[in-house]
Amino acid sequence: MEKLTKPVRFWLCATIIFLGLIGCDRFVNTSGEPVERVSDGDTIIVKDSSGKNFTVRFACVDAPEIAHSNKEKQSKRTSDRNQFNWGVKAQERVQQLVQQGGDRVTLNITDSDRYGRKIAEVRLQNGIFVQQILLKEGLAKVYRPYLNKCPSKDLVQQAEAEAKEQRVGVWSDTKFVNPWEYRSLSKK
Repeated sequence: MEKLTKPVRFWLCATIIFLGLIGCDRFVNTSGEPVERVSDGDTIIVKDSSGKNFTVRFACVDAPEIAHSNKEKQSKRTSDRNQFNWGVKAQERVQQLVQQGGDRVTLNITDSDRYGRKIAEVRLQNGIFVQQILLKEGLAKVYRPYLNKCPSKDLVQQAEAEAKEQRVGVWSDTKFVNPWEYRSLSKK
């Protein structure tokens, strides 16, 4: 076998390095926003391009609540336990989906709320619409008061209708209280 000359070796190495660098995003997914934390079944913390965290509330849906305080965590009330159990399931599912997406999401920000959170449709890098999955699995419900600001309202309504028809998730639980109703009852 013939020895390669220095210039040929240099260009061969340079070409290999160049091709490796342009193909890196296939192996290390760098598109989308990095998710820092899943707060609950419909809220995530995302890092922006300048390195600052911001909160994203899922557009179109409302997921069951999770316990936030020690008092809530120790509550013996059936309605609390029920709400929090479903809330944990929704949160865990979002965590699974985010991990499946390489801890990155693509956001379609539609609004911001009174708490300064960005309201967004959230998709994984492969295009999976997170809200649609939560609805299909009965781990969230369509939040109708803001449905007019939901670009994918037909998709979410269809996903919820399928879950309701198949009686999956919260649709199988006759004692489940809608998250928005639960919040208004627990404020009293």
